[in-house]
Amino acid sequence: MTSGLDTPTKAPAEVRAPTRPRRRVDWGKWFTWGVLAWLFAPITFMIAFSFNDIQGRHNVTWEGFTLKWYGQAFDHADLTQALLYTLAIGVLTMLIAGTIGSLLGLALGRHRFRGQGTTNLVMFAAICAPEVVLGAALLSLFLLVGIATGFVAILLAHVMFTVSFVAITVRARVITLDPNLEEAARDLGAGAWTTFRLVTLPMLLPAIMAGGLLAFALSIDDYIITSFVAGEVTTFPLWIWGATRVGIPPQVNVMGTLIFGVGVTLAIINVVVAKRRRS
Repeated sequence: MTSGLDTPTKAPAEVRAPTRPRRRVDWGKWFTWGVLAWLFAPITFMIAFSFNDIQGRHNVTWEGFTLKWYGQAFDHADLTQALLYTLAIGVLTMLIAGTIGSLLGLALGRHRFRGQGTTNLVMFAAICAPEVVLGAALLSLFLLVGIATGFVAILLAHVMFTVSFVAITVRARVITLDPNLEEAARDLGAGAWTTFRLVTLPMLLPAIMAGGLLAFALSIDDYIITSFVAGEVTTFPLWIWGATRVGIPPQVNVMGTLIFGVGVTLAIINVVVAKRRRS
């Protein structure tokens, strides 16, 4: 028997559309881009204001676009002389520190010898020590041994504090070299010098170039150590600091842009050469 009451029927379950997974925000990527933007902001400002059509001494407000400063880049004789000093010291530092640092990095990465720990300690101390301390110490050393302040003193100081960067860069590459390649060259009859010239040196060349470019960049950029040992010589950073009292001319931005462009070009060439050698 039925009770006479209709039994309620169950409503069909609702068919829900598949939900898309929520996209997580990659905060690490955005943080990285933010840091890069912060680091490149001064460079962008320098490049932009090398085209600023200023009317007075101070190049801090945008007044219009012009290319005339590139045509007048070398109108300031003292600024041009400061730039030439800086480039000459930078190139010589790159060559000298690159050679000494490469040989030192090769020895540290390939051989074990007495005093190796002390050598590593001295290198890292030169990197970690404040530049004020290095500048004062180098000035005291030069005065003690009778080296006059000036061009030679600046060059020696730059070589002394950049050679560690080159050595560490080259040593890192030496540690990762495959010794089987050199052994294969010797098995094929190559001598020690031929093996080094045809096998070892080509594999080390990207690291040597990177270390040399790093020494060049550190030399051009240095102000603190240079100010201790410069004497009567005025380099590009020292000239800029002195010019801040009366107003920095736009030629400084032009020269800075050109130096930056050359540095980026050399870095790109180094990367391309390294990729070709790996392929």
